[in-house]
Order: sequence, then C-alpha cells, then structure tokens
Amino acid sequence: MTSPTTARAAEHAPTIDPGSLFRFATAGSVDDGKSTLVGRLLHDAKAILADQLEAVGRTSAERGFGGGTGRLDLALLTDGLRAEREQGITIDVAHRYFATDRRSFILADCPGHVQYTKNTVTGASTADAVVLLVDARHGVVEQTRRHLAVTALLRVPHVVVAVNKIDLVDCSRDVFERVAGDARDVAARLGVEDVHVVPVSALEGDNVVEPSERTPWYTGRPLLRVLEELPTADESGRGAARPFRLPVQYVLRPQGGTAPGLDPEALRDYRGYAGQIASGAVAVGDEVVVLPSGRRTTVTGIDVAGTAPAPGAPLPGEQLAEAAAPLSVTLRLADDIDIARGDLLAGAADELPEPVRELPASLAWLGDRPLRPRDRVLVKHGAATVQAMVEELEGRLDLDALELRAADTLELNDIGRVRLRLASPLPVDPYDRLRRTGAFLVIDPATGGTLAAGLARGA
Repeated sequence: MTSPTTARAAEHAPTIDPGSLFRFATAGSVDDGKSTLVGRLLHDAKAILADQLEAVGRTSAERGFGGGTGRLDLALLTDGLRAEREQGITIDVAHRYFATDRRSFILADCPGHVQYTKNTVTGASTADAVVLLVDARHGVVEQTRRHLAVTALLRVPHVVVAVNKIDLVDCSRDVFERVAGDARDVAARLGVEDVHVVPVSALEGDNVVEPSERTPWYTGRPLLRVLEELPTADESGRGAARPFRLPVQYVLRPQGGTAPGLDPEALRDYRGYAGQIASGAVAVGDEVVVLPSGRRTTVTGIDVAGTAPAPGAPLPGEQLAEAAAPLSVTLRLADDIDIARGDLLAGAADELPEPVRELPASLAWLGDRPLRPRDRVLVKHGAATVQAMVEELEGRLDLDALELRAADTLELNDIGRVRLRLASPLPVDPYDRLRRTGAFLVIDPATGGTLAAGLARGA
C-alpha cells in the first residue's frame, strides 16, 4: 500500500535539467534557525563529507548538544568563523555548493542580526530566490518585514517563506495559516509577487527534503522540491529577447606574443574590448553602440580567453561566431573608436539606455554614517566610477506602515529613494528591466568604503 508521503512525492517527477544552476539566499530574524535549516538541507541532501560530519558530531557532543542523544548541531556546518561558533550567531555570508539529481545550487546563508543586514543585501543581490525563515512562535516581526523589503527592492524573482519550528507549536495548522497569511500580506504590500510558504522543522527535518507525516494538512511540496522546481532569473538572453549589454573592463592591446587563431602579424594590430556579457547575446556582424559616446560600429570577432572554462564552455583562446551572457569575452570591432574601461557596449537593434546625469534611484543604506542631501559621493556602475551629489532625498521606507515617508537622512539599514546628480553621464538601465546594468554602488570618496547598494529607477 502506498503511503501518503510516497504518493505526494511521486506527484512531482524530475523535469529539471540536472546541470541547471540555481542561486538562493537565506534570510530571517535572529534565532529563527537559518543555519540549522541550511545544515539540514546539506545533510539530508547528502552533500556533507564524512569527515565534516565526524567533526560536527565531536563538537556537538563536547557542547552537550542534544543531551547525549547523538543529535548533530547542524548549524555548525555553515557557521565557519570562530566568532560565529562562540556566539552562536551568523556574522558573514556563508556560501555553500551542493547538487541533487535535479539541479545544482549555490546557497548563501545570510545573518539575521539587524547590524548585518548589509550582508543580507549582498547575499540576495544575485539570488534567484530568497528563503525567508519565520519562527512559528513569533510570526512576522520587524526583521521579517525588512528582509521582505530588501527582497522587493532587489527584485528577487521568488520568495519561499519557511515557517520554522512548526514542531514547537504542535504542528498546528491554525498557527501556520496565520503566519502564512501575515507573510503573504506584507509581501503583497511591498510588491513581492511569487511567494511560496512551507511549514518546516529545521531541527527535526519536517518538510525540508521529505514530506512530513506530522503535517498531514500540508499537501504542498517540501522545501527542497520547491527550490528544485522554481525557474531561474533569466538574465542570460537564452530563450528570451534580452538586450545585449557588455560593460568594458579592459582594453587589450598585446602588441606582440602569440594567441590561438591569430598570426603574429595580425596580433601587432590587435585591439580587443574585454568584459563579461551582462545580458543578451552578440554575434559577429552585429552592429553595436558604444555608450555614453553613442558611436556605432560592427563586431568583427569574438575571442574567449581564460584558463579554466566550465564544462561545455568554449575553450581558452577559441573564436566564436556568437556568445551569450554570462560568458566573458573579448570583442574585436571594425572601427578604431575611443573606447575605455567603464564604457558600455550595447546592441544597436535593442532599446538603448539613455546616458544620464540625473539618476533617480532606490538605496539600501549600508554605511555607518547617515546620508543627507547635498552629500558628495562616488557612484560605481560596472567598471565606471563617477563623482556624484545627493540632489534630493525623496523619502524613507517605514517598515511598520510599509510606506515611503519624508525623511532628512538615511541611517544604517534604511531603504530610501534619492536623486543623484552625476559629474559624468552613465548609461544606466532601469533595474526592473535589467538587474545587472541597473545596479550600482555608492562609495565614500574619503575612505573608499561602500555606503549603499543602489538600484536605478525609471525617470
């Protein structure tokens, strides 16, 4: 006779390419169990080496974890810094890599403390999904709203709310539905569209990798299955009409030596423009526009350089007829145009970003000193860095009302809207259209430290 657990698992046959890569970050308040959940995922997905398990077992026993039952403190699998282990908290973003038979994952375990919110911004900035933990006993709290606001700001495509410690509320359906409703309400008010809610116990393993018999009222998928089946953020240009963007990182002029596919005579006149394709695709013969100058030219060659290509990627030194994001390439162009590090190559047939001197933006403020109108800062967009001034501070997000309110300053961990006046024009895409070329950093000109993560808004 087939058990309910087996029947529910059988409903979802593997359909995902096992070679596909999915990035996700964890977030949540202090002691919601993020590191334990990550450890549980790695443990139950059999992504932990035997010697690591032995070391965690020894440390768990030395600390009396589990009262002599032999239970593992799975948080030790991710809290790698000595200060983290001593204090029992997560301080830095811990990246872990694992795979199932359906998909490969890059996981960023982010801190929960308010003072480390900037690390959560970093971890979530490249994520396809955020797994947001909520303690079933406490429900949605201020840090939950803050992390949902960060997720909305960064346009992370998917949010999975893991209502953790469901075992400590007797696996109550009523408690779960109340917390799930509150989380969905906050997410909707912030503009987060794709939300999945799963009741879990990171410590016991309920609904993490396998469905739990202790929550028969929950007929959805366990957490890992949700992550295996969510689509990735399509920034690659494959399967979608994404505009071509390549921020120029280096101008290459070897003027000697050798290169595969190029004779020494040709190499003497070689000039290439190297960078990682941020969006879309490019082919030999395509017309491109150099921004911010607006000059047009044609691609005459695409070269790939490097020493350790990924499986299936072009070999180092190979010449291609076409290339797509996120490949790093060197483009050769038909015309001798003044192109420098920090310029942007864009497809002439695509809608082009307008180089701007006035930049409306949303900021996640990460600096210890407050931001005020008229402050002078640096804006780093791709490889370009320009001087800027805060022309206007439009407001700050009130995490209780979930509305933008008038403000004179932005403090640490605030989210606000500003208008920046740039000393030189930058070709910036709206972030909601292209994440890579719509994002920038705000830098302290005196110290070089990062003050804010910036996201360009439409005019």
